[in-house]
Amino acid sequence: MKQRDYYFDNAKFILIFFVVFGHLLRSFIEDNEMIYNIYKVIYTFHMPAFILVSGFFARGFNKKGYVLKIARKLILPYIIFQLIYSVFYYFLYNKSTFTVDPLNPHWSLWFLISLFCWNIMLIGFSRLSPAKGLLLAFGLGLGVGYFDWISNYLSLSRTFVFFPLFLLGYHLTKGHIRVLTTPPFKVGALLAFAIVFLGFYFNPEIDYKWLLGSKPYSDMEAASISSMFTRLAFYLLSLMMVFSFLTIVPKKEYFFTDLGKNTLYVYLLHGFFVRTFRESHVQDFFHSPERFLLLAMIALLLTLLLSSKYAAAIAQPLIEFKTSRINRLKARFAAMVRFYRKKMLSN
Repeated sequence: MKQRDYYFDNAKFILIFFVVFGHLLRSFIEDNEMIYNIYKVIYTFHMPAFILVSGFFARGFNKKGYVLKIARKLILPYIIFQLIYSVFYYFLYNKSTFTVDPLNPHWSLWFLISLFCWNIMLIGFSRLSPAKGLLLAFGLGLGVGYFDWISNYLSLSRTFVFFPLFLLGYHLTKGHIRVLTTPPFKVGALLAFAIVFLGFYFNPEIDYKWLLGSKPYSDMEAASISSMFTRLAFYLLSLMMVFSFLTIVPKKEYFFTDLGKNTLYVYLLHGFFVRTFRESHVQDFFHSPERFLLLAMIALLLTLLLSSKYAAAIAQPLIEFKTSRINRLKARFAAMVRFYRKKMLSN
């Protein structure tokens, strides 16, 4: 049981690191072909794997009060951070007018709306056999691309496009994961990453927007029958990369393992740093491979910082509407003060 917990916590921490790193790399994909290829490789698996893992842990949706519970967990933080980011962008970009549009999620906040919808959709899809449910889910994901009005509004496009991965994660079992993480699959996983990178390298015309799931077909090409097959190819690519990633996730406990429980904090908070970085002159410093390695280190440090117990304690009231983390820190600090005071008095 501990191994499974370590495994998924490790997976979530590594994935949220790639989310932060990918967002930091976004500023450079037009100017550096190598970075553009790395960026596309990251986007083939980081959010799809997050979504699949979320589906794996989606249980209890038939319990009484479940909908209200996930609405409180996902929709309320969405509303709060939609407002906070609106204020942040107003000052960051020196906007002339201040507007708040709750129906068009800012940047990464789409995940909260979509995750809520996936849980609701699971109520109906769980009654179908896995094969029928997945066929229908993939059919919807392929079909929505033909509707131009299905885009970022209420995160509808991503909700339908990525739902098959969530549903697949729901149908996976511990046995599937156990087989997936056996040694014979690891070599194949590493080869898959290398092949996909080379595929992007030798085909630079491949548009990364196909990996976002947020655009109708007409935004990427003239919508036609072939568009559906292009998205299907990207589905297959992402599935291969997600399973390749899950194959090489370590199972042991590491210094970052416990921080994997705090990925939502990183996800909601890192945007303030990334957006500021994109508007600053600091990004001009990164123009060589060595310095992009430094950017990866910055992404790791930022991930460690935002997933730390201190950042979680400060942000918990806004995200979970609780103060238990900060109360624990206060109690620990008070105990330390009493200990050192007693020690000083005894001397």
